[in-house]
Amino acid sequence: MKETRNHVLRLKPGEDLKKSIQHYVNNHHIQAGWMVTCVGSITNYQLRLANQPAGTTGSGHFEIVSLNGTLSQNGSHLHMSISDSTGKTIGGHLMEGNIVYTTAEIVLQSSDSLVFRREKDGSTPWEELQIEKN
Repeated sequence: MKETRNHVLRLKPGEDLKKSIQHYVNNHHIQAGWMVTCVGSITNYQLRLANQPAGTTGSGHFEIVSLNGTLSQNGSHLHMSISDSTGKTIGGHLMEGNIVYTTAEIVLQSSDSLVFRREKDGSTPWEELQIEKN
């Protein structure tokens, strides 16, 4: 029987947010998943802002305001927003180098009836989400 599964994990201080999420996805053989929620904090950020070729970085103490996107062993696509101690918020494409400060409490869901892939399809120059029925 095909079903939707819930996954809950907690990252600890010093872990890389993107690498840790992808490691979990790979170890649990998630073919089609999505981020439900994430709360926590980071000390370093690395985000690629809209229409920019390279990432931007910063260090300090930041709250994770949102983290969303699609997840798959075949390629994940995540965006994150963070805020500093004054409430200033920045967001963009999640890259490696976002280091957990105190915690990252994450809830994911996955479906056994779908497979997500990222491939160029001619509609943009990027590898875009391709959805298959399983």
